[in-house]
Amino acid sequence: MIDHEQLTSAFDTAKDLLLAECRNEPGELPHWEGELSTSALSTATAVMALQQVCNAGRTAADYSLESDFAVLIRGGLDWLAEHQNDDGGWGDTVKSLSNISTTMLTHAVFHATGTSDEFSNHVEKAKQYIDEKGGVPAVVARYGKDKTFSVPILTHCALAGLVDWKEVTSLPFELACLPAKFYSTIRLPVVSYALPALIAIGQVKHHHRPSWNPIVRFIRNRAIKSSLRVLDRIQPPNGGFLEAAPLTSFVTMSLAGKGLADHVVVKRAVGFLCESVRPDGSWPIDTNLATWTTTLSINALQEHVPDDLRPGLSKWLLDQQYKEVHPFTNAAPGGWAWTDLPGGVPDADDTPGAMLALQTLSRPDQAPRRSGGHDAGALNAEPPHPNPLPQGGEGTLLAVPLGNGVEWLLNLQNRDGGFPTFCRGWGTLPFDRSSADITAHCLRSLAVWLAGESGQPFNYDFWTSWARSSGTAEMAAFHAELDHGDTVQSEGSNLQEQQMRKVVNSIQLGLTFLRYVQRPNGSWVPLWFGNQFAENDENPVYGTSRVLMAYRDLGMLDAPEAQKAAAWLASVQHTAPGSDSLPLSHCGGWGGDAGIEPSVEETALAVEVLLEFDSYRKNAFDGISWLIDKVVDGSVSVPTPIGFYFARLWYFERLYPLIFAVSALRRAVEVSESSPA
Repeated sequence: MIDHEQLTSAFDTAKDLLLAECRNEPGELPHWEGELSTSALSTATAVMALQQVCNAGRTAADYSLESDFAVLIRGGLDWLAEHQNDDGGWGDTVKSLSNISTTMLTHAVFHATGTSDEFSNHVEKAKQYIDEKGGVPAVVARYGKDKTFSVPILTHCALAGLVDWKEVTSLPFELACLPAKFYSTIRLPVVSYALPALIAIGQVKHHHRPSWNPIVRFIRNRAIKSSLRVLDRIQPPNGGFLEAAPLTSFVTMSLAGKGLADHVVVKRAVGFLCESVRPDGSWPIDTNLATWTTTLSINALQEHVPDDLRPGLSKWLLDQQYKEVHPFTNAAPGGWAWTDLPGGVPDADDTPGAMLALQTLSRPDQAPRRSGGHDAGALNAEPPHPNPLPQGGEGTLLAVPLGNGVEWLLNLQNRDGGFPTFCRGWGTLPFDRSSADITAHCLRSLAVWLAGESGQPFNYDFWTSWARSSGTAEMAAFHAELDHGDTVQSEGSNLQEQQMRKVVNSIQLGLTFLRYVQRPNGSWVPLWFGNQFAENDENPVYGTSRVLMAYRDLGMLDAPEAQKAAAWLASVQHTAPGSDSLPLSHCGGWGGDAGIEPSVEETALAVEVLLEFDSYRKNAFDGISWLIDKVVDGSVSVPTPIGFYFARLWYFERLYPLIFAVSALRRAVEVSESSPA
């Protein structure tokens, strides 16, 4: 067992660093904002968008902006030139390996701005990299059937004159004119969040190379104005689609590239790009993940959130919950997005995160234990009353927002039992399908909600027995609701009990999905996180850790699939110095998979969940020792590009390593205090 004094000292240091990151200025509510990585891809697309506007003869004054487009374009080009990798390519972040997509976008922008001669050395090296990787066919192959990113990339290059328009796939922008409820039925070739790109890029391709089919040409000509009205309606007031510079830039360059530089959508989008540029001339991948980093921080600190911050944090989080139907995805009220800014969209990762955080903040002394497993006694706890009712006190103030969040999640669950990120039922493209990490997070929040309703730790066996014995009709109705999307209510049933039974059934279905997608070796692969050094860019350490946290909160760590997952997680730890050709400094840590250099993020996630298994306590505390060393030498805050943004676009968040380390160290302190050596 590790030295307890050393452990508590490391935790206190990391905790204080995280609390120091909390924005708590006079006149604003406390929250964490963090900082997303700057991006070559964002920078290249933003420069292209501004250049297309300039090509149309427009200046910043035409948009009532104080910026100078020429200065912004030049700053972006200089930043790109400075951050080219040695192999001639560019990665998505300054810590990323080169890839064909970002390199083609960056290479094109030097041509589009007429600076290819000035930056001839960079351009020649980039051209050589592109040729070696396979050019246009390589981009198409990288994304397969998903046109969400391959078509925008080729459009960008076509606007620069480097790709023939015949190589750009036509997008059916006319389908955007249909009611949103039909989008999942017609199987759009882009994911649910890419509707703005579908409209704008579809139109610029139609402008430069319309379909040979006269009927299709006629339909698309008739749909131009009406689809532009859709684009106008779904654009946030600040102009930034999803707060993302790339998506906003693709829309801007496409509309400007077909002669619509004066359209209101372009004017707002250009304003967003001018506002979001950074002092060094680059653009970030997104404005911020403020809601996500705030909920992660609260859930990491738990009872260590200072009392004076709790009311303000609760108020800030409650203010972020959507109270109306979202114009972009048509999502019902009740969910949370990743950011507090207008471009956010409610999703199934931030919603459960916010629900967990709010319950932690409302019960400083009696928050439902999330350690589960043997130590928390969840499997042996006394079952709650067979007809549980909401508890009184502060928690009652959260009954409506949490209940709305629960209902939002229940209505999102797919028929396969898993949870997608944004929209139910789309299903055919990767970032719209059910995923293990999202599903696990949803199950955690639903289980903790039930625990909060009963005032006792979640007991899976009790709740499933309770639902079977007293809710047969409601369970059948919920199955029907998943199958047909209809709202079903049993006459005379108690609405609260009905929601509880729905939650229990949802958890059962979610667990079935998780068992189905578990890999033969015991691991799970996440959707929104990866590792650039792993096979297929996957990160089974992240995915497995996140799913095991759900089994922990459900009190089901004894389940065969959880035991198998824990064994796999322990097996990919760097334990024997030198045996995996990695240095002694890696001993005790985890990377995204076996043999990969460890990171603070991945080590902390693995450690936190393995602490719950008696058989793997040594592995966990070896990992804690590795984390303590990072706290001592000051590198605990050094981020790694493990995050995927839309269409597998890499990013890192400055607060991730610190947040994950605080969560792991906090739990290690608890275990150390309850099980002294």
